[in-house]
Amino acid sequence: MTGGWPDHLFLVGCGNMAGQMLACWIASGLDPARVTVLRPSGRAVADGVTVVTDYPAALPRGTTILLGMKPYQIAEVATALAPLCTADTPVISILAGTTLNELRTRFAAATDIVRAMPNLPVGLGEGVVALFTDDRTSPAARAHVDALIAPLGLAEWMADETLFNRVTALSGCGPAFLFRFVDTLARAGEAIGIPADQAARMALATVQGAANMAAGAQVSPAALADQVASPGGMTREGLNILDADDRLLALLTDTLAAARDRGEAMARGG
Repeated sequence: MTGGWPDHLFLVGCGNMAGQMLACWIASGLDPARVTVLRPSGRAVADGVTVVTDYPAALPRGTTILLGMKPYQIAEVATALAPLCTADTPVISILAGTTLNELRTRFAAATDIVRAMPNLPVGLGEGVVALFTDDRTSPAARAHVDALIAPLGLAEWMADETLFNRVTALSGCGPAFLFRFVDTLARAGEAIGIPADQAARMALATVQGAANMAAGAQVSPAALADQVASPGGMTREGLNILDADDRLLALLTDTLAAARDRGEAMARGG
């Protein structure tokens, strides 16, 4: 590893999520010449990145593997890729529903295996990445993964792998839920008489500014809300609607639970 980057990065698949990760890494200083992407279509990924349509005879020394294909392809990929791995080959998997135990079974020679669950804002360096491994992964490998993930945003090591579907519901699905909120906030503004185009711009800017303010604040978002809401004022009246009977909490809890349950069903093949 040189300058925080792997000597070589081998991506199996480069779809939406892996592509966002790669784009951020390159923008953050990763030399594209260090990257090879296995892509059956052969389509270019980024300037300077090598794209291959089949597995090489061997992996360069110092290679880190990122598994970024569809989870159902794991058996086929492992059959071809596992023989190229050694104990010194870190393997990072962003495959939803593919457990660490399954990865260790399929990549028996690799000692350092880490599951990662990113969300789409990693492409901007403002994502969330949940990480999990076990004691077989060395401290040096964990540090290597930390350095690789750092440009993508917030990295959280999870103590329990069973939390992954819950994390996916919160941070993985969360951007879509927030997009829906922004759209609905704009539509609500339109409903009370603001022109639609102006409501859309103001809703988006309001959410962006508030999120940045919350990220830089020394107090919790709950405390910020109370600071903004003067007793008897407009904000407090609106919060009283959101807070009544914990209706907003109940709605979001139901939303996350539905996403979590679907993830668990998918992991079971449902």
